[in-house]
Amino acid sequence: MNLRDRMALGGEGEPRSAWAGRGAGQLSQAEQEYKQRLFRQLVKVMDLTLLSTLDERDARLQVQQVCESLMSKETLPFNVAVRQRIVSELQDEVLGLGPLETLLADKTVSDILVNGTNPIYVERRGKLEQTLLRFDSDAHLMTIIDRIVSSVGRRIDESSPMVDARLKDGSRVNAVIPPLAIDGPMLSIRRFAVDKLGVDNLVEYGSISPEIARLLEKVVRGRLNVLVSGGTGAGKTTLLNVLSGFIPHDERIVTIEDSAELQLQQPHVGRLETRPPNIEGKGEVSQRDLVRNSLRMRPDRIVVGEVRGGEAFDMLQAMNTGHDGSLTTIHANTPRDALTRIENMVAMSGYQLPAQALRSQIASAIDVVVQIERQEDGVRRLVSVQEVNGQEGEIITMSEIFRFEREGMDGDGRVLGRYVATGVVPGFHDYLKRRGLDPGLEIFQNVGVQRPWN
Repeated sequence: MNLRDRMALGGEGEPRSAWAGRGAGQLSQAEQEYKQRLFRQLVKVMDLTLLSTLDERDARLQVQQVCESLMSKETLPFNVAVRQRIVSELQDEVLGLGPLETLLADKTVSDILVNGTNPIYVERRGKLEQTLLRFDSDAHLMTIIDRIVSSVGRRIDESSPMVDARLKDGSRVNAVIPPLAIDGPMLSIRRFAVDKLGVDNLVEYGSISPEIARLLEKVVRGRLNVLVSGGTGAGKTTLLNVLSGFIPHDERIVTIEDSAELQLQQPHVGRLETRPPNIEGKGEVSQRDLVRNSLRMRPDRIVVGEVRGGEAFDMLQAMNTGHDGSLTTIHANTPRDALTRIENMVAMSGYQLPAQALRSQIASAIDVVVQIERQEDGVRRLVSVQEVNGQEGEIITMSEIFRFEREGMDGDGRVLGRYVATGVVPGFHDYLKRRGLDPGLEIFQNVGVQRPWN
């Protein structure tokens, strides 16, 4: 299997036949009914609260022994494989996340999407696939959702029917329940990358060229402010993780996120996470509150997982008042749209600033915009690197330094193209050179010589 088949910004692939075969063990209706009856018996004879005092291995062994004891008292028309499957699913029900456990154990799955009791969908290699797994009922799914959100101190009910949470491994979770979700509870899980990707991985996968990687390393080490732009699922957080890896280990970093996902490896990192309001509608801590507070924490760098509201203005203020080298992401389709979105966010936050003054703030705060995109073949690619030059009149001027130049698609539906330099030498080149971080003029001047992705 080549890199393109493995690429969804990471993960070793496996043949589709293996995935399809995984559903072959799905329990029949009769077996499901027996499993539910066995579960009710299990609850009667076991104190499930005591299982929380055991480590997972011992707790699973306890559940297995009780299940086997209960099954031995009945004459069942099930073979050994089916009995083992029933016991395994009951262990997941009591101690884990039910049918999600199988999917969470599969490293090739990057997203898990649950729509009520319909078959569960997953994303693998950037493409959606339907599985043969599903929840038994809406109540079954609600139990798992409650288990997830309560473990991180959050709640979901009719008065608060939407929630963001995370799993123990850091995977991002979003849940929506009735009355907002018309056809039953909905659950979306964005998988946490167990194996942290580095810049060499992205170069290997064709997501970035070696020349761009070299420039971005100098940009981050030179404390320029970087904005990563892209659509949903484009790989913004993954790229932000890679860029943060270039930050020197002797700097203090404060990260701010709605749901903690960043995997910074530096020794001096302070991680902050937002908090939703309680049942009385009080106690909410927004990203804006955290950005403001982080300025009092003596950070060398501020890394915001994503700007999406009023914190955009506070982030600009921080970038303009000595906290250079900051990194953040934003949802936008182009680098130009990214700057427009920041402008709109500040306007919606209540600040009545003249357009020219606001654009001047943006132009002086942000140095580099990196655009990333998930393309038709499922591969996430960096498609543009642009410098924010400044302001001319009411217009923020930008210069493209690198871009991914598409050349078509092959017979297997894969995007063909190459990374090229535009020939523009960025204004920050001299700045980097003076700091001993010269990336070399040749990477800007050798237009079109970057290796094609293959």
